[in-house]
Amino acid sequence: MKRRHFLQFTGSALTAIGISQLDIIQQGNKYTKALAQNNGRKLALLVGINNYPANIGALGGCVNDVLLQKQLLIHRFGFNPKDIFTLTDAQATRQGILTAFEEHLIKQAQPGDTVVFHFSGHGGQVIDPDKDSQDGYNSTLIPIDSGNNSSGGVVQDIMGHTLFLLMYALKTDNVTMVLDSCHSGGAKRGNFVVRSRSNSKKLQINPKEIEYQSQWLKRLNLSPQEFLRLRRQGVAKGVVIASAKREQLAVDASFDDFSAGAFTYLFTQYLWQQPQNQSVKRILVDVSRSTNIYSDRKGYDQIPELETNTKQPNPPLYFTPFNANYAEAVITKINGNQVELWLGGVDSESLEAFEKDAVFTVADGGGKGFVKLESRQGLVGKGTLINTTQLKPGTLLQERIRGISPNIKLNIGLDDTFDSNTLNQAKQAFQTINRVSALPLRQQEVQYIFGAMTSARYQELQKRRIPNLPPVGSFGLFLATLDEILPKSFGDSGETVTDAIKRLIPKFKSLLAARIVKQMLGNTNTSKIKVTASMNIAGSQKVISETFPVRGFKKQTDNQNTLVKPPVITENGIPKLPIGTQVAFELENQESVPLYVSILVIDAAGEMAVIFPNDWGVAEGATLLSAGEKRTIPSQNDGFKLTVGEPLGMTEALIIASTSPLRTSLKALQGIAKRGGKTRGPIAPNEDEFLDVTDKLLDDLDTATRGGLNVEGVNLPAGVRGVDTNKLAAMAIPFDVLG
Repeated sequence: MKRRHFLQFTGSALTAIGISQLDIIQQGNKYTKALAQNNGRKLALLVGINNYPANIGALGGCVNDVLLQKQLLIHRFGFNPKDIFTLTDAQATRQGILTAFEEHLIKQAQPGDTVVFHFSGHGGQVIDPDKDSQDGYNSTLIPIDSGNNSSGGVVQDIMGHTLFLLMYALKTDNVTMVLDSCHSGGAKRGNFVVRSRSNSKKLQINPKEIEYQSQWLKRLNLSPQEFLRLRRQGVAKGVVIASAKREQLAVDASFDDFSAGAFTYLFTQYLWQQPQNQSVKRILVDVSRSTNIYSDRKGYDQIPELETNTKQPNPPLYFTPFNANYAEAVITKINGNQVELWLGGVDSESLEAFEKDAVFTVADGGGKGFVKLESRQGLVGKGTLINTTQLKPGTLLQERIRGISPNIKLNIGLDDTFDSNTLNQAKQAFQTINRVSALPLRQQEVQYIFGAMTSARYQELQKRRIPNLPPVGSFGLFLATLDEILPKSFGDSGETVTDAIKRLIPKFKSLLAARIVKQMLGNTNTSKIKVTASMNIAGSQKVISETFPVRGFKKQTDNQNTLVKPPVITENGIPKLPIGTQVAFELENQESVPLYVSILVIDAAGEMAVIFPNDWGVAEGATLLSAGEKRTIPSQNDGFKLTVGEPLGMTEALIIASTSPLRTSLKALQGIAKRGGKTRGPIAPNEDEFLDVTDKLLDDLDTATRGGLNVEGVNLPAGVRGVDTNKLAAMAIPFDVLG
């Protein structure tokens, strides 16, 4: 194995684990049980820096990362709040971080204790006197008082070499470092800010950093030669999780109305969705997949990395067991029937469905009643207890109903390279479009960016071999980093800004509809419907990817929730299918009642095709999957095949299963099929029709929710469409289309 050293990862550990997922689960369970008797102290130091000086560049989500980790450690891993020390912004100087590490972690931790260090902020590089890596640089963490000089000079960064010594000095082996920063890219990328310092190649470390290392070598009785040998072997001890590969970006991302590290949010949200701790390798495989999907949707690359140096070959995350239930939220405060909630388990793509009117139930079933969400700011919610007064702080909550507003909008960022005249024209044109908001960049979440194809962008995209590039001077839609284009969205080079936006109105409707069905409805984590769906290579048993609602498939064994079977995960996380690949879907209804099923495919351009139902001469029976039935789509009798085609990029299949008929949306689809002369086979609604079908689908789901809600005191207001986890499963299978 190629030697690596701390903070300088050169390859992915995730694709070279060499053991199956089932092996990982079994090993993780074994070590979790072994640690169950460990009653050692749990200590954490959490650092987050937003308010960097202008010459380094401010960030927006690092302090929220500290809150995300703190709530996770308290409510999922059993950390005492008094044992969690936080440093944010002005507190997080170089000396402040080093002193806190020494006083809070090194001096207090004893053998067998658990230690967690998390850093969110900018990363950098400095010239390495020892040249451990081929490029001659050592990666660093940048404190708030680092200083910066674009022409070179000395900075007060904390070197990876220093962190190695601090980690080595801990008396316990149960050490985890989580680093949400990066060391390449720099500055801004569309709607994101990159967590690295620009132009750091000429920077040198402050001599007092080298002196600090020398002091630790004496205290640890290590020679410089032994120190060099140890760090070139790997990490000092325990586990190090980096949010991105060395050459990739770690981004400060906007999620609805707040910012956070893309990795930290996805990482912590994933852990709220687990009923027990798992091995760190298993968790990183799963989180790597979700981070990869998120970054692919936004137009950049980010895959987390893992390095370990432990006596246990596959330890559980944070070396700490927990056995709790799946959760979207936890009660943090109670005052009468009013509660405050932390919503750390809500999926990032569905946050807008949790503004208000969502309804939660107690996770463990031990309490009765509901909590109704009244408002939310960031991940802090205010709610009301319904039919119960028995709940207390620390109670875990699960989603029962999400409330989807009829006014969900598509957020379009405006290219910040536009001159003032072009910008004003664009703003005026967008004001006439219903349910589409035009926003400045890096202030809140946007789904796409309206921009111009400049010569520089054209050349950069050409270098990356992006196909079918539009002409320089044309207007269209970019993904949120401005590093990728949305296929089929650009016009001719002579088109005016106003005409371009007018041309894109049907596309905006299509993209809004896709956002609703993919993100507002997606509830694979929370649904309790027992249904499975897989995408296979047609005519074979080879499974490309599989999905099912995890909470629908659990059984009670010694008071532990255990999956009936583990989900299928491909080696690289996301299946990659060449154009021309023939696929089929296999659905199985494991409920005791019929399910009404639809399969939609939404491509990289935001266009939709309806794969199932496909017999347009039959009424709602066309969507019916009987209790216990297993069906392949298309079947040999359907008379058509499903073949992967353009556009290239991320495509998603969405499988919707409902316990109630989807009558109005089916009627709309039948009308579209009839106008197209279709009696059988897939149909593709046009961009205007797609939004209409989506609204009718929401109406169907709302009717089913209200009809089944027989609990006194839980009422959804008019205009808010409710989606019940007991009545709907909306599951996605993403895959990349390759040329």
